[in-house]
Amino acid sequence: MTYSVIFWGNSTYSINIFKIQKKIMRITTNLRDRDSCRNIHKTMEILPFYSHYTFFLLMYIDNIYLFITNKEIHYINTSSNLKFHIPSSNLTKFQKGVYYSGIKLFSHLPSHIRSLSADTKLFRTILKKGFFIAILFIL
Repeated sequence: MTYSVIFWGNSTYSINIFKIQKKIMRITTNLRDRDSCRNIHKTMEILPFYSHYTFFLLMYIDNIYLFITNKEIHYINTSSNLKFHIPSSNLTKFQKGVYYSGIKLFSHLPSHIRSLSADTKLFRTILKKGFFIAILFIL
């Protein structure tokens, strides 16, 4: 499920992977088909597929040297000058790609988490902890 998930995780077939993941979890924990997997994800410490995709996309964006900040584009001191520059594009294929969607996702993180991206280990642990907390509210 992890292999190159950032490239195929937003495809239309990813819903099938999510359903298979839930089915496997129900089989291993002896849940019925109608029971929720929300608490099982938390107790087994396994991210749901979409959180898994988002986590790996943010870990890809952690390679900061690949991206340009707004400060490098224009020299006006604004509130978003430390965020990554989102390129303008009308092509849906580009907007669903790794580069564009990763930058959009990274820019929606709170600033105190974005600032931790320099320390990869700490950034990874904070993201995982945040995803497990968010599972209770999203699913």
